[in-house]
Amino acid sequence: MEDQTMLSMKDISKYFPGVRALSGVNFSLRSGEIHALMGQNGAGKSTLIKILTGVYKPDTGTIVLKGKPVQVESPEHAQALGIATVYQEVNLCPNLSVAENLLLGREPRKVWGISWKTMLSEAKKNIKEKLDLDIDPARPLGSYSLAIQQMVAIARSLCVRSDILILDEPTSSLDEAEVERLFLILRKLKQEGLAILFVTHFLDQVYAVSDRITVLRNGEFVGTTVASELSKINLISQMVGKDPAELVANVVNREKRSSGTEQEILNIHGLGKTGYLKPFDLSLHRGEIVGLAGLLGSGRTETAKLLFAAERATEGTVYKDQREVHLASPRDAIMEGMGFCPEDRKTEGLVGDLSVRENIILALQAKQGILRYLSRKDQEEIAQNFIKVLDIKTPNAERPVKTLSGGNQQKVLLARWLATKPSILILDEPTRGIDVGAKAEILQRIQQLRNEGISIVFISSELEEVVATSDRIVVFRDKKKVAEAEGSDIEEPTIMRLIAQEDA
Repeated sequence: MEDQTMLSMKDISKYFPGVRALSGVNFSLRSGEIHALMGQNGAGKSTLIKILTGVYKPDTGTIVLKGKPVQVESPEHAQALGIATVYQEVNLCPNLSVAENLLLGREPRKVWGISWKTMLSEAKKNIKEKLDLDIDPARPLGSYSLAIQQMVAIARSLCVRSDILILDEPTSSLDEAEVERLFLILRKLKQEGLAILFVTHFLDQVYAVSDRITVLRNGEFVGTTVASELSKINLISQMVGKDPAELVANVVNREKRSSGTEQEILNIHGLGKTGYLKPFDLSLHRGEIVGLAGLLGSGRTETAKLLFAAERATEGTVYKDQREVHLASPRDAIMEGMGFCPEDRKTEGLVGDLSVRENIILALQAKQGILRYLSRKDQEEIAQNFIKVLDIKTPNAERPVKTLSGGNQQKVLLARWLATKPSILILDEPTRGIDVGAKAEILQRIQQLRNEGISIVFISSELEEVVATSDRIVVFRDKKKVAEAEGSDIEEPTIMRLIAQEDA
């Protein structure tokens, strides 16, 4: 089919109070193409999709659909215009049958109500014709795999006249065989002339199915390139805003840095979780910082959660101080001397309505158990000590933690785990969303903890932070460990090449 522009978004800008989400972004989509939209966290991908689907209205810019300017007023209006969206989380009803989900709101009727026979027949026909699937439409949707549910969601979108299909992270919970099956469907739909917008963090998948790639960074349009003409290393460079050729001059000499002591404190063999993270090996020495590098969605946070048992592994063994340990819950990890500062400190870390004091002593109290309750005097002494040591800016220890700045909230979360006297500290994005001064303080404190003998797993989306902080770097891509780097190999160009799977 001859390529033609189905959609054009020009100079799209969107502002929220104190935030510039999009600034002058351009995007076009052709019929019969799969177009990947790429960018790091906060790049503006979700905002652009929400504007296209009528959730948000742009502050500036125009949308042209099939040659005519349009204003998308709502998600319902987007559907009426032929724009269908399938999200990462399947938003269908698993307790209803496949047929009911497929034709919900459009059920064939007869005089006395729904014609179930006709509905089952139409559902089977639609699924077979559109997706080449042979499944029983009378069975509950929830009885099928997540991959089948995703495909039913796609079929439902296609049953309503659609010219554009938006897929937002559709493969995040699928295994390799399910992904390939989905890609076969997408290639078939592409040949039929459908315009497909594909949002994902998986690099290999982008190159497996995409015709063109558009990159956004910090709410701005970086560029649109034919996929076959854009190498992985250059794609990563566009996403993170780094030119590998210019980074070489800034490489720090890593050979002189010690990689901790010879004492191995943690040894991981084949730890993984089906559909979540592929099995990996990892070692950690006393007084060593191991950085986890990779793009958003590569498996860094998943690794941290498995290590701390916030997600329970389905396979693998963990050795702590040369003895096998079984981590079934975060409490088990805490009892083994581990601490975890999660990526989202507001929803997964801190309790906003509790005081600074209460937040600091939470993990220590949990470690001691309810029978060894910390007295108010002990709590206050511990809180005051860490307020002083970490220079937490707060009027007093009884201040609700939600009233503190982002940097000081992060210090409170760090204080919580230091109060437990951990031997291993897992830090997931400890500098995200804080000002430059607080960031420098946190990074300096991490080095001090390392020098005191604490072993640290360090995660940051800022590659320069990982390179500057880590003694050893483990590289992840597409939910699996792909490489390790140490010594003079710890430099940004090398890590970026490893992420892109090009020769280092």
